[in-house]
Amino acid sequence: MKEPISIRSIASISPLGSSPEEVWESYLNPRPFLRREQVGHTEEWVARLPDAAKAAIHRLRQSDTNYRNLDDSVLFALYASRKAVAMADWSSGDNFGINLGSSRGATGLLEQYHSEFLEQRKTATLSSPTTTLGNISSWVAHDLQTRGPEISHSITCSTALHALLNGVAWLQSGMTDTFLVGGSEAPLTPFTIAQMKALKVYSNVRLSTSTPLSTDPVEAQSRDTIITYPCQALQLDKKRNTMVLGEGAAVACLEKGISKDTMALIEGIGYATELLEHNVSISADAVCFQRAMKMALGNIAPAEVDAIVMHAPGTVKGDLSEYKAIQQVFGDHMPALTTNKWKIGHTFGASGMLSVELAVLMLQRQQFVGVPFRVYDTEPKKLERVLVNAVGFGGNAVSVLLGKNI
Repeated sequence: MKEPISIRSIASISPLGSSPEEVWESYLNPRPFLRREQVGHTEEWVARLPDAAKAAIHRLRQSDTNYRNLDDSVLFALYASRKAVAMADWSSGDNFGINLGSSRGATGLLEQYHSEFLEQRKTATLSSPTTTLGNISSWVAHDLQTRGPEISHSITCSTALHALLNGVAWLQSGMTDTFLVGGSEAPLTPFTIAQMKALKVYSNVRLSTSTPLSTDPVEAQSRDTIITYPCQALQLDKKRNTMVLGEGAAVACLEKGISKDTMALIEGIGYATELLEHNVSISADAVCFQRAMKMALGNIAPAEVDAIVMHAPGTVKGDLSEYKAIQQVFGDHMPALTTNKWKIGHTFGASGMLSVELAVLMLQRQQFVGVPFRVYDTEPKKLERVLVNAVGFGGNAVSVLLGKNI
């Protein structure tokens, strides 16, 4: 890194809630926030926003006539961006850049308009402007009245971390001093879930399946609480895919330098791709992850990383290949491993920034949040550096090394 880049604030709206306190309490709650519900013509596992967060999005939609026909992905981004900017004490109209991405973009609205077209052979006037990917950052820029550059992009599931990479690059170029980065996703639609089922990666775990539950995996076997884990992310012995989709958005405010208000430092960034064998493939030992993690570490020794928030989508090959990549890079200095997808599902383009939020919260509170499947022997005694991973369909990996603000 040429110069220190800090995370001044981070805000989100997800199945965990919509405030830092609520999100942290949800992480300490040992249950997953997944449920079975009707999606189209089938009943599926999903992770939706809690009722209070849904009500907040409804109020936002009704607050401006221009917002009433926007997709949920745009409204999620608006909500999280407002909170992040307020937490950072940035002013409306400041010259900060915006890079907010999404894997699917305006998913629900696109499906709605397309369905109407198939039935009526015509479509609404605003069907194109409100279903393009670019309208996420555009509406956030409009809402916050920023004069800086605004960018949207889609790099599937690594989208939010690619936004962070872009923000760091803009800051280090000297073209701006502050940048808003993140991702938003509202993928709980019949067609999107049907796509995942066609890939044979979606969870079909039945309610009769039970596993010991514990926030401390070391004690998991001694607990008598029994619960179903529809998404078994980081259960490395699973025999079937268990991805579950979730919705939400997460946004971070990046600044040059370090201050007393810095939540965490971006100490390293890494990225890599690998040659495709299939449209959604990744190699058995995730070469792209190995390269991205090594780049993010730079001159920092593997032993200095205390924990990794893994991408771990809950698929057999995805989880195991990332784990093998970590073994290759860290060897005998394996950090504590965790993920949040067993709890909130896979939020596609927003998932990387939700993982960053978990890492930042752990660094601030000096408490490790594990998974209910044993993947390490002991919890870390300290949390000074946490690595965050994300990868998209096709092997677009990103790793970000975060450090505690001392």
